[in-house]
Amino acid sequence: MRVDATEINNVLAQMRAISAQAKAPAEGAAGDAAGGADFNALLKQSLDTVNATSREAKDMTAAFEKGDPNVELAQVMIAVQKSSISFQALLQVRNRLVQAYKDISSMRI
Repeated sequence: MRVDATEINNVLAQMRAISAQAKAPAEGAAGDAAGGADFNALLKQSLDTVNATSREAKDMTAAFEKGDPNVELAQVMIAVQKSSISFQALLQVRNRLVQAYKDISSMRI
């Protein structure tokens, strides 16, 4: 089973877009007083993206298991790996947020 070059380019374009999106708020937040609203929106958007990626991988896996001729094993494997990577990144963000909360709550005033 061969992975199409356009599919690889689509995955790379998505990764570049996510990287640019992650860098943009960090660069603009330095002088922004309403940074909290941007962070909340970015966090919600990230959660929605991880959820959509997971749902897509689940749907593709189910379609492949049912024998859908339009779904190849390579596509399923890529979708599952994208889902796994996005979930692991979300876990790392959560762990950092929990650690920051613990650090702040243990500070003496």
